[in-house]
Amino acid sequence: MKLPPNMQVFERGWLSANNILFLGRDETALVDSAYATHSEQTLALVAHGLAGRGLDRLVNTHLHSDHCGGNAALQARYRCHTTIPAADAAAVRDWNEDALTYRATGQHCPRFSFDDTLAGGERLRLGDLDWNALAAPGHDPHSLVLYCPAEGLLISADALWENGFGVIFPELEGESGFLETRATLDMIAQLDVRGVIPGHGAPFTDVRGALERAFRRIDFLAADPVRNAQNGMRALVKFRLLECRQVPLAQLRQWMRDVPLFAEMNRRHLQMEEGELADWTVAQLVKAGVAALENGVLVDR
Repeated sequence: MKLPPNMQVFERGWLSANNILFLGRDETALVDSAYATHSEQTLALVAHGLAGRGLDRLVNTHLHSDHCGGNAALQARYRCHTTIPAADAAAVRDWNEDALTYRATGQHCPRFSFDDTLAGGERLRLGDLDWNALAAPGHDPHSLVLYCPAEGLLISADALWENGFGVIFPELEGESGFLETRATLDMIAQLDVRGVIPGHGAPFTDVRGALERAFRRIDFLAADPVRNAQNGMRALVKFRLLECRQVPLAQLRQWMRDVPLFAEMNRRHLQMEEGELADWTVAQLVKAGVAALENGVLVDR
């Protein structure tokens, strides 16, 4: 997909969200900062893209750890002006790791600060282009997407991927998320989008095909919420595996006992015995070919 000359997309692995770098005449900016364990790589990519310029602004689409885990490192390096979703301001100001989901998901995010906020319906200028911030609840109730009407470009975060969207986390905790996900997809379908830069995966232009696949997926998940819980279980363990590369089964079982969201998902949706829950998740990942079991150790594939 051809991008405006003042935009660069750093497509990252699935542990980290993609980063979008803007080189405006008067201001440089980065959208999303990836996961904490990849901070050094993020700094290197950004420095190379800046080609000697500083980073003036950092914008987060939402505050899941894979999208903002590099914030602290970028702030330390560049003292960049940081913009976060308005609905998360209090949680970041107080560094409430429960509200920010880091404690619930067992994920790591170094503490960072912010300078201002962005809400749906507001505009910002990135790379000498005007972008509309649009509320995109579902995967995350406070998430934003960024839309540039002049270029027909959508920075979709985890609201729309080429093949689906991010885990619908609110539903895992008993909150509404399926309806919001569908409404966000409906909103995107009404836009004149000719290219999408997703939070994960390569940029793509088959927007209609992606939306059709996303609508089918939300129908599938909403028809039986257990499916969303199973998807969330697999995704969180795979994320852990991407971070650690390999985990002894005993350590994985203990980690799953310690992470609050696993207990919540199991209580609400899966209702398995504690040991059965870990064994089922491991078996699912091995069956899908994204992990292997070697001498009592789960290994990333």
